[in-house]
Amino acid sequence: MSRKPRAWQRMLSGRRLDLLDPTPVDVEIEDIAHGLAFVARWNGQTRGDFPYSVAEHSLLVEDLFGRQNRNMPTKWRLAALLHDAPEYVIGDMISPVKAAVGPGYAELDARLSGAIHLRFGLPAALPQQVKRAIKRADRVSAWLEAVQIAGFSEAEADRFFGKLDRALVTGIRIAPRPPVEVRASYMERHAALMREIG
Repeated sequence: MSRKPRAWQRMLSGRRLDLLDPTPVDVEIEDIAHGLAFVARWNGQTRGDFPYSVAEHSLLVEDLFGRQNRNMPTKWRLAALLHDAPEYVIGDMISPVKAAVGPGYAELDARLSGAIHLRFGLPAALPQQVKRAIKRADRVSAWLEAVQIAGFSEAEADRFFGKLDRALVTGIRIAPRPPVEVRASYMERHAALMREIG
């Protein structure tokens, strides 16, 4: 008799998150913030004394989303902050690896996103308009990261991530921080958005 392979991960909160059938009750913001603060973007190939984490990236995307969509409800800013939240358990893969892995990765990501969204009062599947707006902010973030910390020229970043309105990003400087600081910032921003949503 063969045993079914274990598909859950124990979180520091004590929760057991089933990766194949995640439920909102097993999602805790402390676990998300901790995990994302220790997951490096760009496969760790960034300048600085600390890795540039997915948590730091998520904070930037939420900020950019707010700059680009001033009239959208706060709940969609929360969705922007949580846009890469599944990576707290499945890690961050660069786009070429995601393409090689195929649709299985996207399905896993969608199931986890749905549970995370429901846990924090968002619809499991975001409206297409919101998804597109978050993706625009994500691409601007990728452009900034590529140029400022990942060794890309502006011409390369334009080619891979699209040209951007430089006025939108005036004054934004990326400086990777220690994971403990980023974790705290992520938690604080999440709490602030939840308070604002009420």
